[in-house]
Amino acid sequence: MKIIKKVTVKQILTPSSKQKLLNQYQNHILTLQKEIEQLRFEIKKVERKTSTGRVREGFDREIHSRREKINVIEFQLEQLEILPIGTELTEREVDSIQEVSVGDILEDVTNTTIVVKDGMITEIR
Repeated sequence: MKIIKKVTVKQILTPSSKQKLLNQYQNHILTLQKEIEQLRFEIKKVERKTSTGRVREGFDREIHSRREKINVIEFQLEQLEILPIGTELTEREVDSIQEVSVGDILEDVTNTTIVVKDGMITEIR
């Protein structure tokens, strides 16, 4: 019988992977800041046409949401700076198809981890 199971993918932190993560976080922050600026522009554009406070509230919520995301990413950046090289980071979960049969130990079948170092699989546990 075949089952679909979740497999955890962990990344070993190396100088190049750390730099790549730093760049991804910084690019995400820049994207969010551009979205905030665009929303502010849209607010001014809409306010010229109408004077509805509800529209402004909606834009303000969106801006606040993006600021919160920026705060989270900045915290992640701070934590990444602290982490030593060689640390295992949980990157994501992926689905896998696994063959199971009578007599298999369920824990061995369901607990699988893939360890990646600089984009290359180094270990399957």
